[in-house]
Amino acid sequence: MQATTQLIHSIPVDPLTGAIAVPIYQTSTFVQEAPGVNKGFDYARTGNPTRAILEDLVAQLEGGSTGAAFASGLAAIDAVVKLLQTGDEIIAVDDIYGGAFRLFEQVYRKFGINTNYVDTTNPEAVFNAITPKTKLIWIETPTNPTLKITDIRAIAKIAKAHHILLAVDNTFASPALQQPLLLGADIVVHSGTKYLGGHSDLIAGLVVTADAELGRQIKFLQNATGSILGPQDSFLLIRGIETLHLRVRQHCASARAIAAFLESHPAVNKVYYPGLIKHPGHNVAAGQSKGFGGIVSFSLKEDSIAAATAFVGSTELFKLAESLGGIKSLVSHPAQMTHKTIPVEKRRAAGVTDGLVRLSVGLEDAEDLIADLRQALDRLVVKDDASASRAAERKLEKVI
Repeated sequence: MQATTQLIHSIPVDPLTGAIAVPIYQTSTFVQEAPGVNKGFDYARTGNPTRAILEDLVAQLEGGSTGAAFASGLAAIDAVVKLLQTGDEIIAVDDIYGGAFRLFEQVYRKFGINTNYVDTTNPEAVFNAITPKTKLIWIETPTNPTLKITDIRAIAKIAKAHHILLAVDNTFASPALQQPLLLGADIVVHSGTKYLGGHSDLIAGLVVTADAELGRQIKFLQNATGSILGPQDSFLLIRGIETLHLRVRQHCASARAIAAFLESHPAVNKVYYPGLIKHPGHNVAAGQSKGFGGIVSFSLKEDSIAAATAFVGSTELFKLAESLGGIKSLVSHPAQMTHKTIPVEKRRAAGVTDGLVRLSVGLEDAEDLIADLRQALDRLVVKDDASASRAAERKLEKVI
């Protein structure tokens, strides 16, 4: 059975009414037949039928044993870090999401959980960074925003050999393209806000574990800390997931076309897209994913905050906004937005330069999106030509 068919028929028909859509159980508590005797639910923080269907659905999509839905992607990451204790260390990808960096550095470091950042595209660098205190390896693949690709199988072998947990942020790929648990990871994390939801209308986070016991620990933390996803957003997330494979297929096709266009434009310095053969992670991505995703990043030849600001303010169809993965195309400037909390030198060292722009390619017609990018980039070229002309005139005046 194909993945799209399997997904659609994994969403159950309501056994009480026959409703083909999952009901929203908007309730805080459940009547019990006797103390401790209930129909599977007692209090909505601990469990909710709508949320339970979502959690089971995402676990199936990722090929895992247990799913847990949280109030945000960062709440999901926070639950994973809570598996650790004071004195433990994390090895994390250097090109890390700014929110995860802020959580690791400004929250957990003061509790004695330290993070070492390495280039996880190099398995040897990960191996060399391991210490007796290392308890978790944290990777994003593709990364945000430079789209580096980490070989999940290779890192999983290293992690298992050292009895270290491997967590993969699978937000950019989604289970429609990549299933890290089947490649050896222990934990998968999603910002459900992005491709799983797909419509820019909710905030959600998800954790899926390969092992049932590890899943039990995550569920305990979910209940103990209370950062749960409500039934309304659980319903919206289920509805978004129903069209995940179809949406991602179109995102990928349009992103490939846009990446090819950007390579040819004179205002563009470098294009970051794993679907391009010359991308350093292309072969690894092709070996562990069914596609290359809907995110395209690129750097401008004028590597400056000013040039990037001018560009992101000139697009029309690409709306300037945080987030990604929705049906409407978005553009962002990581240096001033998603990665603003990362120190400048560290950000630049990871490849997030001042002139780097990230595109979330939506479901509009690819030709229209390319036309929008062309007109915004052409403005930069015209500006550069005008500047060069003025400089030449000033030089001529001095000679005269």
